[in-house]
Amino acid sequence: MKKRNFILAVLLMTMTSMIWANDATKKDLPKETKEVEPKGKAIVNVFANFNTQFDNGVSKCGFQLERSYVGYQYKLGNGLELKAVMDIGKPSGVDDYHYVAYIKNAQVSWKHKGLTLTGGMISTTQFNMQEKFWGYRYIYKSFQDQYKFGNSADLGLSVAYKFADWVSADAIMTNGEGYKKIQGDMGFQYGLGLTFVPVKGLSVRLYGGLNDATEADKVNVYNYATFIGYKNKMFSLGGEFVMMQNSGNVAGKNKLGCSVYGSVKAHEIVDVYARYDMLTSNNNWNASKDEQAIIAGLQVKLGKYVKIAPNFRMTIPNEGNNKYMGYVSCYFGL
Repeated sequence: MKKRNFILAVLLMTMTSMIWANDATKKDLPKETKEVEPKGKAIVNVFANFNTQFDNGVSKCGFQLERSYVGYQYKLGNGLELKAVMDIGKPSGVDDYHYVAYIKNAQVSWKHKGLTLTGGMISTTQFNMQEKFWGYRYIYKSFQDQYKFGNSADLGLSVAYKFADWVSADAIMTNGEGYKKIQGDMGFQYGLGLTFVPVKGLSVRLYGGLNDATEADKVNVYNYATFIGYKNKMFSLGGEFVMMQNSGNVAGKNKLGCSVYGSVKAHEIVDVYARYDMLTSNNNWNASKDEQAIIAGLQVKLGKYVKIAPNFRMTIPNEGNNKYMGYVSCYFGL
């Protein structure tokens, strides 16, 4: 309880200092730049698809509304910004066809020069950069999200600082249980990241994280990730290597994985993309879930708000038969 009260106190103090600093910044600015017109925008993202799957001699097909994000982002001026987003989808733990709504983001952030402070239900930093670089979240989750190496959002605090155009650092402290669960123990998750941009278009990121063990017979979970990617107007190519030590807070159970992905602009409105994933575990303790996956396809931009992406997928499990899937993924968004 004391630890939980402490994090709440830190959150309150951080938000207070952000507002105070914002007011102080106003006083330092010339009169003609003090008032910045507030502005906001709606956030609407809908992921849908039509798919056909072949698995062990059994085939099935159908339409699927995979996920929807609905929210609003509002810039108050002088660096302050509010963001609230609802995530509506069908979680894997639900056996029927009902959809469940979660609060994905409910955050306030403040930016001043190279410093960014964010608090609330925030986007995490563990694989946010990789997800943006991959660029096709509506088609398939990024590697660490897909294979449960971490959460895309959580309740907590983060700070980032850009030292120069070519280097920045970030730190984060969250509950460690994601945005779909309420904090039920005394543990927290901590993360540190470094991002380098040595030349235009080339990005390198290093990340390390620790998730507290909350029971006497459990051990801490450690996450490590390395990413390198290059992107320009005509093509992109990136790769990441990740490792989780003591998966499930069990000593010695480690997961390792890599993901390589890229795209080429074939036409003004057409991109060609491909990706290869590999998940493995030491001593094959996770053999039933270890696999390789291949994704390849096209993306066609039908105007500003609609994208259609026919794609082929194949998974090669460590145990069992290969699975083949054909998808037509669709994105509608503002």
